[in-house]
Amino acid sequence: MSIYLCGFMGCGKSHVGRILASKLGIKLVDLDKYIVDAEKMTIPEIFDKFGEPHFRVLEAQYIKELSNGYVVATGGGALLNDETAKFAKQSGISVYINTSFETCYARIKGDKNRPLVMKNTPEQLEELYNKRAPIYRKNSTFMVNGNTRDTIIAEEIAKLSHISE
Repeated sequence: MSIYLCGFMGCGKSHVGRILASKLGIKLVDLDKYIVDAEKMTIPEIFDKFGEPHFRVLEAQYIKELSNGYVVATGGGALLNDETAKFAKQSGISVYINTSFETCYARIKGDKNRPLVMKNTPEQLEELYNKRAPIYRKNSTFMVNGNTRDTIIAEEIAKLSHISE
């Protein structure tokens, strides 16, 4: 069983994932880094060369390789796809880290490795955040408050992962 962390860019998936994986004694896989390593291209290069839809196909493809006992920090768009989300729920649990837009934006603004950040205004990103939030809720097994300390978030997810076993 894997634990798939989802939420908007900057919600804390990778950071909380490191704490959670250490607490549970399992490996963290950052899906974006996994894709970059497998494709031998940066995410901006994949977006530029093939477009966002192709990147979403790669996310769906690689998430299936990570179903055997990992903490998976997904990209911000990975579990927006209903089929990918269904797979994540069937092979483990998916947890939506519900962090405020203001916190997410403070963490991601100016990040050149995030094509959506670089090509959108703060207002457009907030609109995207508001559009994605109900999808994250629908496509997740659990939701946790991302507006608290990372150790508390990781502890909450660890408890949820034991409940679902």
